[in-house]
Parts: sequence; structure tokens; C-alpha cells
Amino acid sequence: MSKVLQSVDSRTNLVGQNRLELLMFRLLTNQTYAINVFKVQEVLTLPKLTTIPGSNPVVIGVIYLRGRPLPVIDLSLAIGCPAQKIDVTSNIIVTEYNSTVQAFLVTGIRRIVNLNWEEILPVPTGSGDKHYLTAVSKYEEEIIEIIDVEKVLAEVQPHSMEISEGVVKENLKSQLMEKEVLVIDDSSTARMQVKTIMTALGLKVHLARNGLEGLQMLQGWLDEGLNIYDKLLLVVTDAEMPTMDGYSLTTEIRSDERMKDLFVALHTSLSGNFNEAMVKKVGCNAFLSKFEPDELAKLVQSRLEPDN
Repeated sequence: MSKVLQSVDSRTNLVGQNRLELLMFRLLTNQTYAINVFKVQEVLTLPKLTTIPGSNPVVIGVIYLRGRPLPVIDLSLAIGCPAQKIDVTSNIIVTEYNSTVQAFLVTGIRRIVNLNWEEILPVPTGSGDKHYLTAVSKYEEEIIEIIDVEKVLAEVQPHSMEISEGVVKENLKSQLMEKEVLVIDDSSTARMQVKTIMTALGLKVHLARNGLEGLQMLQGWLDEGLNIYDKLLLVVTDAEMPTMDGYSLTTEIRSDERMKDLFVALHTSLSGNFNEAMVKKVGCNAFLSKFEPDELAKLVQSRLEPDN
């Protein structure tokens, strides 16, 4: 199984080119699911599992991998399907999201595929908000459903969206009440979490599900004759999104004379060191890891400080 991911490091150069690679797998049925390879550390046969009394029902136990304990989440249970069978052939996908490492139990590993973000489509409207998908795609006549891992993890271990006392500066509260922000993320959970923080600051929040949708909102405001710099305090965008990723969105913003100086913050669960490099490459103004309410609040307020 190690051969499946032996060249993951070389694939990171796809990010920033509106391309990605997906690790495809199955749970209990023939339906194919996927997650971004860049968030995968390794794929293994399930090691010895230790159960934890009183843990979340979808956490089936803990493994010890290279001296560190990792929770193992039954991904089928986590997305509302029946529990998977555990035996000597069971596979786990070890992932890193938001600086936390965890393993997901899956029934079978399929393959890795290389796609353009244009081939990754938002979940159809009308699907409701109870599903656990960020996007869908098609590969060799097969429908691929891309898991909203951030929603899964938020339900297993909810993040606090409270801003710590003293973080919000009293002298800026009235100024924040007059400002607007654009938040772009393909995860409904992530959008609502960021909206909660922004609303607590008194900001008016506009939401978009992907880079293209966000770009079209910006272009629409400009076409209406609005001063985009007066309207928006900043744009907060995820990196990985269907149709157009956050890096390509930033490139589009920087290439449009009407909005090239917008403040764009990359807000993502991807590796911090890698994103800091990408921030410089595509021209983002800041990078924030999900989900850190205090840091987001500080960044927003910094936009009202002198020389910002």
C-alpha cells in the first residue's frame, strides 16, 4: 500500500495550478468516495486497535503509530452509514487536518487520480445541508463523492467559535460594525464557523461556495459600479474548492486592475509551511490555519490599524 502514496511529496506542485489529486476509496458499497491526497500522510492496514470507553461512537479506538496515539474514525459511521467490518484486511487512511492527525477506517483503497478543479463540481443545490460532501466529480464514467472531512471532524470534536475575552479592541468595535467581508469555502461547516466569528465581530458576511462563485460576486459588484475597496474589508478564502481553488482565485483578483489590491487571506486546513510559500507565490496577504477564532479576529482588526 505504501506504493500508492510514495510520490505524494512530488504532487504538491499541482496546488496553485487549479489541479489536485484525489485518493479514491470505498466504504461499504460500490460507491466511490475521495479525499485530497495532499492531506494524506499514509495508507496502512489497520494496526492493533485499542478501544476507548466513552468515546464518540464513530471513534472505534486508538492505534499507536510510530510512538504516537491516533484516533481511528469509522468514516462510514461518521457520514451516517452502517459500521464497517473490521478484520485483517481493513485499511486506514492517516490524514492531517488543521494540525491534527487522525486515521479513517475504509473498506477498500481504489487509486489516485489527477484532476483539474474545473472537473470538481459543487454538490447540486437541493441536496439539503445534511450530507457530508464538499463536491462531486466523474472519472471514467464513475461518480466520485468528495468527503467533507471538516464537517466530520467538527462533529467528532467540535471547535470553539468563541472569541477570547480581550481580543476584540473596544476602540474598533464601532468601526467593525460598518464593514463587510466575503467568505469563500466549499465546506458548509467551515462557512458557518467563519460566519459565526465574523458576525460576532459585527461584520456583514457574504458567502460563496467556491472560487468561481466568489469571483463572480466580486465582478458583479464592480459591474454595478460599487467601490470594492469601500465595500469589503477583506476576502477570506479556502485553498481547496471545486471549479476554482483559492490560489487561482487570488491570481484572478490580482490580474484585475479594478480589484488587484484587495486584501486576501488564505484560510485553510492544509500544511502551514506549504501555504506560507503559496501565499507569496500567488500574492495572498495573509495565511490562517482553520479554525482559530482569536487569530481570525486579530487579522480582521488589523485591517483597521494604520498602515494596513
